[in-house]
Amino acid sequence: MSTTTITAADINKLRQQTGAGMMDCRKALVESNGDFEAAIDYLRKKGQKVAALRGDREAKEGVVIAKTTSDNKTGFIINVSCETDFVSKNDEYISFAQSIMDAAISNNVKDADQLNAVKIGDETIADKINEQVAKIGEKISVSRFEKVEAPYVAAYIHGSYRMGVLVGMNKENAEAGKDVAMQIAAMNPIAIDQSAVPAETVERERNIAIEQIKAEGKPAEMAEKIAAGKVNKFFKESTLLAQAFVKDGNKSVADYLKSVDPDLKIVAFKRVALG
Repeated sequence: MSTTTITAADINKLRQQTGAGMMDCRKALVESNGDFEAAIDYLRKKGQKVAALRGDREAKEGVVIAKTTSDNKTGFIINVSCETDFVSKNDEYISFAQSIMDAAISNNVKDADQLNAVKIGDETIADKINEQVAKIGEKISVSRFEKVEAPYVAAYIHGSYRMGVLVGMNKENAEAGKDVAMQIAAMNPIAIDQSAVPAETVERERNIAIEQIKAEGKPAEMAEKIAAGKVNKFFKESTLLAQAFVKDGNKSVADYLKSVDPDLKIVAFKRVALG
């Protein structure tokens, strides 16, 4: 029977790909005669936590959860992503994502890196995710993490865990919070108002408008004026307070908030959707 020479570079490569221990990687390569795919299968069959096995695969499905602390002053959104909707619709997978969210809330984590290091029982979330990778055979990760802190935060989950929204307000109003969260889910604004739109975004929209006007053959002296109008239309369509309110198209979101409470303000929002 032919034997294959296993080099230190081969062992290190497999270790980098899988995260398994050096001796385990060596044994896997020996048992598989140097075949990397077979070695990965060997490690998985032996119960190793193979995290990077599908690192080059796209994970566009998953579960998006939005939830607040009990006092509604802090909200979190996490996207626990996977490759197929078959996995994401599984009750066990949804429960797994919920457990990660509960850990995020109880530990008041600040970002995804900190979340991955949090322990559920005796294992970190990163380890538990690796176990799911080995069990399910898909790329799984906490691919998005968002957090909002405000005097009052409303959370909204749209569809079957396919989108999550957080709305931070200067004071408590659960009904308005839900209405605005649904607005954000439906209309996907890029900022609260015109002043919050990055200058580079405004300039890009202006330049696009000018090029469109030139392509239409309009006089150059008209370009700036027409472009300004197009940019204003962009603000109306793309900023939250200026958008037409989805429940009543005759008023803006700003008008709606004033009708509820003249002092009610939106101070932050986050929106995470699958795909």
